[in-house]
Amino acid sequence: MKRRTFTSLVAGLSMAAGMMGTTAMAQDDMRIALVVKALGIGFFEAAAEGANEAAAELGGVEIIYTGPTSTTAEGQIEVINSLIAQGVDAIAISANDPDAVVPALKRAMDRGITVISWDSGVAEEGRMMHLNPSSTPLIGNTILKLAADHMPDGGEVAILSATTTSTNQNAWIAAAEEVLPNYPGINLVATVYGDDLSDKSYREAQGLMQTYPDLGAIIAPTTVGILAACQAVSDAGKIGEINVTGLGLPSEMAGCVESGATKSFAIWNPIDLGYSATMIAHSLATGTDASGEISMGRMGTVTLDDTGSAAMADPFTYDSSNIDDFKDIF
Repeated sequence: MKRRTFTSLVAGLSMAAGMMGTTAMAQDDMRIALVVKALGIGFFEAAAEGANEAAAELGGVEIIYTGPTSTTAEGQIEVINSLIAQGVDAIAISANDPDAVVPALKRAMDRGITVISWDSGVAEEGRMMHLNPSSTPLIGNTILKLAADHMPDGGEVAILSATTTSTNQNAWIAAAEEVLPNYPGINLVATVYGDDLSDKSYREAQGLMQTYPDLGAIIAPTTVGILAACQAVSDAGKIGEINVTGLGLPSEMAGCVESGATKSFAIWNPIDLGYSATMIAHSLATGTDASGEISMGRMGTVTLDDTGSAAMADPFTYDSSNIDDFKDIF
């Protein structure tokens, strides 16, 4: 796929930042539903910003940004059933459970609705394709490297993930475990789950610090978990002892970087992710053959692998040298 430079990324983000709230009128030709894990999460709100940017660029497209109030498969199934009843043209979903939503999405496809998953995948039979934000091996290596880079003498690390059924987090953790031998002296002592809830993630981070007094890093491959872990480490007075890293939003993590609780973290650009998912959904809904190259607009093109999946881009590392360039964007 085509790649962009850092300079063009900033330019694209700045342009996208002005698109929030742009929604086509009811008479538009196509309605694309962006179904997220739960409403009120900054990462997904930024993705909706990108979706609206794509809609404005395409013209004749209305974005329906929707999701449940909590990260449950049952809530997403209710949302999907409602979208089927509305007769939307396409559904692009980040799934809370890869299997539970399949029957509802099959019904959608039986009604002629284009269905893709993005961010957190759906089982193959429940969608036409899946857009990974990045490649699983690279993400797994990145989140571990972010911790190891600041532990020259090795030490204990723990992972604070989202739900036990989140396909993306589970795949990234497995990839991190696979490359663990490449980081001598780094010992992964535990993996715990905060269910992408701030209060539970905070308590799990507290538990890790109590159980492992020599802990050197908490790796959270979830935007909710990393912020909660940062707060827990700060409240425990362990800044400088425990480095919190993983995947986070610059707007939410700027304070953690400034305080020193986080040395560096990574994330793909959620604005670009929502933009790309919308472009792909529109392309497939208008008859593009999924077996060939699929356009993602300014993000280039993707070609599906044997599982009907593709990767958007590499993750990007944020630290004190660049956080100010992004914290006001997403």
